[in-house]
Amino acid sequence: MKKCLALSGGVGGAKLALGLSKILAPEELTVIANTGDDFTHLGLDICPDLDTVMYTLAEVSNRELGWGQAGETWNFLEALSRLGGETWFRLGDRDLATHIARTSKRRQGASLSDTTRELCGSLGIEYPLAPMTDDDVKTIVHTDNDQTLSFQHYFVRDRCEPRVTGFHFEGIENAAPSLTFIAALEDPELALIVICPSNPFVSVDPILELPGVMDRIGSTPMVAVSPIVGGQAIKGPAAKMMNELGMPQTATAVAEHYVQKYGCALTGFFVDTEDAPLQADIQALGLETIVTNTVMVTLQDRIDLAQQIMDFANRL
Repeated sequence: MKKCLALSGGVGGAKLALGLSKILAPEELTVIANTGDDFTHLGLDICPDLDTVMYTLAEVSNRELGWGQAGETWNFLEALSRLGGETWFRLGDRDLATHIARTSKRRQGASLSDTTRELCGSLGIEYPLAPMTDDDVKTIVHTDNDQTLSFQHYFVRDRCEPRVTGFHFEGIENAAPSLTFIAALEDPELALIVICPSNPFVSVDPILELPGVMDRIGSTPMVAVSPIVGGQAIKGPAAKMMNELGMPQTATAVAEHYVQKYGCALTGFFVDTEDAPLQADIQALGLETIVTNTVMVTLQDRIDLAQQIMDFANRL
């Protein structure tokens, strides 16, 4: 049995995770979600990436917005606004139920992993989905004038407008990978680790920089799907961040980032057909480069990309 471990941020990663779930059995796929952008808001534990993956695997995600649940209503937020409360982080009524349930369970002593497992069970998700860690890790964005912002303040409240100069992950040095993450990494049948098309700086790096993760990856083949297509990010601020960090806004630059940080652990790199001219440059980094459609508009797009990734694993 060839087992796959998918490392995911939000929307892009969730799309590929869904595609993988359509061709692999629950015992063949584990999905680990970034929790560096988790935060407490209105007294509630909010896990944006984890929830996006969870809603996507449950097929209840809001495809129009790219976050939250389908059929969302906004009565709570409207009432909160009338009372003068903070409404910059949009919490729909259905989404709010998730955060209340999570917060309640965690206040009773359950770990984030245990809580996620219960929520996934309630939503009918058979595939193991777990946070990268049960410890507190906070992504901090460094901006001009030596200022720092928590990620959600940068991303949602300030709409990615501040110019970034770097990032750090508060608490990561004392954090441990979740037990589900460790078990997947140490499974002798693990055949492939997939870095989903997520932001390399604030979605992927927090996962791979957890103490002990790279040591456990060892010689397990790992592939990445570029989140940059034709110089643009399919979703989110990755291209803007690259520009402000003095990096070319290209799939090649993403590959270089991964190679510089994680070296020979990365085996292959998937780029979109629009970036076919970059294939030779990426291969020169020592990566087998696969050119295919990586823009996942339809469910079939997700399945086709997932199948190509697993075909790559079978060739290794």
